[in-house]
Amino acid sequence: MHSQQRKLTYHVATTLDGFIAREDDSFDCFINEGDHVTDYLATLRTYGAVLMGRRTYDIGLKFDVTDPYPYLDTYVFSRTLKESPNPRVKLISEDVVGAVRALKAQEGKDIYLAGGGELATQLFTAGLVDEVITKVNPLLLGTGIPLVTRLPAHIPLELRSTKVYRNGVVLLQYAVRR
Repeated sequence: MHSQQRKLTYHVATTLDGFIAREDDSFDCFINEGDHVTDYLATLRTYGAVLMGRRTYDIGLKFDVTDPYPYLDTYVFSRTLKESPNPRVKLISEDVVGAVRALKAQEGKDIYLAGGGELATQLFTAGLVDEVITKVNPLLLGTGIPLVTRLPAHIPLELRSTKVYRNGVVLLQYAVRR
């Protein structure tokens, strides 16, 4: 029997104008309580691994959180971090695309791409992202860290589901069309 590849989901909070954080990587302007948070935490349990860039990982490190997702296999992509602050967190410094391709080919639950925009852009460009889930916050920032940067071509998405929360957050789930 042919086993199916693990799905890679870019699951991220964003502003209406497409920013996942302020320019200083802070995101305290996002709504962090409500049913959308409960749903997000439940969805996290459906993943088997999490991928994040160095800047995303650094957000937790500032608060001495070295293993932000202790129930997931955690991979941090960094050219500058030389050793992992936590034995559970694996560092990947070279061949990002090859490493993610290998992870997707392994048996296991789906993979959560936590951010950030540069890593997401590399993985979209390589055709490795299968799904996008955005929690759109009722907010305009005008500037910040974009959802993606400099894509070589547009990437068509197919809307799979929507959910509107009372606090104004809208959850959008898309499949990446190949």
